[in-house]
Amino acid sequence: MLGLTEYIEEMKLTAAYKKVDDWWAASIEEIPGVHTQGATFEEARDNLKDALRMVLEVNRELAEKENGATRREEFVFA
Repeated sequence: MLGLTEYIEEMKLTAAYKKVDDWWAASIEEIPGVHTQGATFEEARDNLKDALRMVLEVNRELAEKENGATRREEFVFA
């Protein structure tokens, strides 16, 4: 069984891409709401990184307003 550090180091997200007419649609399968598109595969991949950042930022802001946590700290993993 993996410890927390080993699990986080091994954690990978799945980017799913689909060619739709002249565009590439992209999403992160494990995180609802992370969707984007691009004129090229590379653009869709870059846009997906931005979409993931935005969804995580908005979720954090919503959580701050809703949960009334008495303590917060930055949680960083590589």
